[in-house]
Amino acid sequence: MQEVFDELRSALHTVWNRRWIALGVAWGVCLLGWLAVGFIPNSYESRARIYVELEDVLSEQLDISGDGKQAITKVRQTLVSAVNLERVVRSTKLGDKVATDNEMQNAVQNLTDSIVVESEQDNLFTITATIGKSSLSDSENATLSKNVVQSLIDIFRESNIAGNRGDVADTIAFLDQQLEDRKRELEAAEQRRLAFEAQHPDLIGGSGTVTGRLQGMRTEMRGIDADIAAAQSALAAINGQIASTPPSIVTAGSGGARGALLQAQSQLAAMRARGLTDSHPDIQAQQRQIATLREQAANEPAGSGGSPNPAYTSLMSIRAERQANVQALQARKAALQSDISALIAAQADEPAVAAEANRISRDYEVLKDKYDDLLKDREEMRLRGQVETERSAFQFEVIDPPTAPRAPAAPNRPVLLLGVLIVGIGAGAGVAFVMGQLKSSFTTADKLERVLDLPVIGTISRSMTEAARKHENLRLKQFLAGAGGLAGVCFLLLVVEMVQVGSVA
Repeated sequence: MQEVFDELRSALHTVWNRRWIALGVAWGVCLLGWLAVGFIPNSYESRARIYVELEDVLSEQLDISGDGKQAITKVRQTLVSAVNLERVVRSTKLGDKVATDNEMQNAVQNLTDSIVVESEQDNLFTITATIGKSSLSDSENATLSKNVVQSLIDIFRESNIAGNRGDVADTIAFLDQQLEDRKRELEAAEQRRLAFEAQHPDLIGGSGTVTGRLQGMRTEMRGIDADIAAAQSALAAINGQIASTPPSIVTAGSGGARGALLQAQSQLAAMRARGLTDSHPDIQAQQRQIATLREQAANEPAGSGGSPNPAYTSLMSIRAERQANVQALQARKAALQSDISALIAAQADEPAVAAEANRISRDYEVLKDKYDDLLKDREEMRLRGQVETERSAFQFEVIDPPTAPRAPAAPNRPVLLLGVLIVGIGAGAGVAFVMGQLKSSFTTADKLERVLDLPVIGTISRSMTEAARKHENLRLKQFLAGAGGLAGVCFLLLVVEMVQVGSVA
């Protein structure tokens, strides 16, 4: 440890003995460094925050909203695109001296390095522009940084909102053209289909449709068979009811033997109700009369001597209706059998015609589906254009507008000035130390003894006259004045820097 202290003391002694060299080197390094720092232009930073709203209630309700992530990616890519930056250059002082394409490319490249876009959230962006042109004053650089950010925001808003509407209009025009082409093709296919159906009405729709029709007819035939069975069963039931229902109704007041028979039977029942027995002469006489009238009624023709039966008449009308229903179902069954036979014969006799029917029907259906899809897309795009015209789904809001900075963002000139001072002092001390090491002299007796490995008997102190001491004190004052002047110049530069920064509007 003692050796370390000795080396340190020796180094300080070496530097002190050559302090004028160290001071001169320090002054030279500091002057050059401060001059270099003075030529570094101040860079001013302007910042703005923007919010991009991509969710629109009306667009989501109409199911025409786009992909939010895709729109965010578009914002990040187009915000500092070369096209936008070129427009920024032309709209600000950056383009005043730009005359050629190479100069424009260099200006765009420099502006690209000066602009930083950071995403704080998915749809919240911070735009930072740092401008430091040596040909401009500090106030002009500060104003230019603000104008760059503002121009970038204006151009981005204009290009996205107007660009989206232009894209929608171009898409609608393209869809209209496609719809017109598909319409002509669909009309031609429809004419071919109508002409073919006029020549071959049995194969309308192609064999696939014919097969479907056959299946439908067979299904209908099975239904008609079931209906015929049910109708015949209902007819048999009504016939049974008619067989058990008399066509006329005989009452006591009706004429003929049957009417007299009913009247006599009624009188017999009244006698028995009065308590007369079968042995009573009146009862026996009445029974003989009833027996005679019964023989006469048996010989009387059916339906004579009575009134028409309403139930019998109603049943007859129901039977007629059910007979007509059975006949209609049988006629429909016969017609279906004829149509099925005709379709089967057409398929079997003309396979080429059936194939042509398939092709025409298939082409027509494909063209119709394409036309319907294009029409739906056109209407959705037209609705999207109307929504974006009335209220754009791309809401662009500036949360923190750009402002002209009052203090430079770079360089940190006070730190650089102090750093140059420290570097200058270090360089002077280093040069003095190196020059001391180049000369074969020893500052202490211990160092001499270690280097030569010989015993040192003693040392001789330096003695100075009064005149020499006065001269030495004068030189010390001059050295301190030179060192103080170096520090004073640094302090003066710091004051000037603060005054200049404070004077920026």
